[in-house]
Amino acid sequence: MRITEHVDALETAGAALAAAAETTGTDAEVPTCPGWRVHDLLRHTTTVHRWATGFVAGGHTAYRPPGDEPALDGAALLAHYREGHTALVAALRAAPESLACWTFLPAPSPLAFWARRQAHETTVHRADAESALPAGPGPVEARLAADGVDELLTGFHGRDRSRVRTEDPRTLRIRATDTSDAWTVRLSAAPPVTERAGSAAGPADAEIAGTAERLYLTLWNRLPATAVTVTGDAELLRLWRETSAI
Repeated sequence: MRITEHVDALETAGAALAAAAETTGTDAEVPTCPGWRVHDLLRHTTTVHRWATGFVAGGHTAYRPPGDEPALDGAALLAHYREGHTALVAALRAAPESLACWTFLPAPSPLAFWARRQAHETTVHRADAESALPAGPGPVEARLAADGVDELLTGFHGRDRSRVRTEDPRTLRIRATDTSDAWTVRLSAAPPVTERAGSAAGPADAEIAGTAERLYLTLWNRLPATAVTVTGDAELLRLWRETSAI
């Protein structure tokens, strides 16, 4: 996806998150985040948005910790969240392609990294906010969802800190049934190694298949394991769900 597409996705998801929070009220429980209420979700997400804006707008080339979460609730918290979201979108749209700043996952450029990361940060948390609505989360566009699966597998779980490991080498295939996307994840006692796989990919110990949207939300542990189809060793999906939290 292009940087502009990620920024558009961030803008759309952030507005939908706020709309859901306004409908449910900030004291509503968030089913996809046990122990959280909507005010916890808003405080977390706006803190991340403002943290990201600092790197994009300030060009900080070294890590800086996020600020404290705001001690706000109700309408004041919603206004604070919307202000931070708007500022992040504006900073990304104004930033030059040559932006140099700190990042923490591989990407073609720092600007591409922050646009992609915040698009998915906000899309996942939009689903969290909407899980408090009677109708549940709205749809995630297939192309965006597949891009998010790719970020999760090749980015987050390509790092040394990933806990998705097995004593003996195992191979896990992830396949989106509504797009041409597939990934082969090689598991061992070392960090996972993921390759983007085509139709000619070799055998796997297990395959997790579903629409890109279902894979996205399931691999982020926002849908139950029954939302996808598992063939082969189902223990690998259980392992993922128990050890993949970011």
